[in-house]
Amino acid sequence: MTERVALYAGSFDPLTNGHLDVLKASLTVADVVYVAVGVHPGKKPLFAFEERVELIEAAVKQEPGSESSRIKVVAFDGLVIGAAKDHGASIIIRGLRDGTDLDYEMQMAGMNETMAPEFQTVFLPASPSVRTITATLVRQIASMGGNIRPFVPDAVATALEAKFTK
Repeated sequence: MTERVALYAGSFDPLTNGHLDVLKASLTVADVVYVAVGVHPGKKPLFAFEERVELIEAAVKQEPGSESSRIKVVAFDGLVIGAAKDHGASIIIRGLRDGTDLDYEMQMAGMNETMAPEFQTVFLPASPSVRTITATLVRQIASMGGNIRPFVPDAVATALEAKFTK
């Protein structure tokens, strides 16, 4: 049987419990999942690429029943379909929080299918308990000294607290 390889792309700046929820769900549809961290030279992320990789890897290892050996963290700086090709993926994972996400993601899936019909986009809904979480809101709350621990894995919370207490 052929190994099912998926790519889950995003900025993950920072990784949230919502991202982690979708990542765990992606392991039910793929044997190996590449978490593709977007690196864009024109953007200034809160966490450097290397920090995001470390935080994703730490969060995955902290999960009960962790299947971290099935998750690989990589960088990408072009189209998602290019990253998927580079890593031998045939599935593109996209997380959904609400109808607004669905509208946007359907457009992206359609464009990707036109450019590269060999890829299948799989939409995974975030669990209700994490649907409201966005990395943007987490960064804003952290920058104002709020409690971000309910929204991110422990390793990420510690890193955010360190960033904003400097």
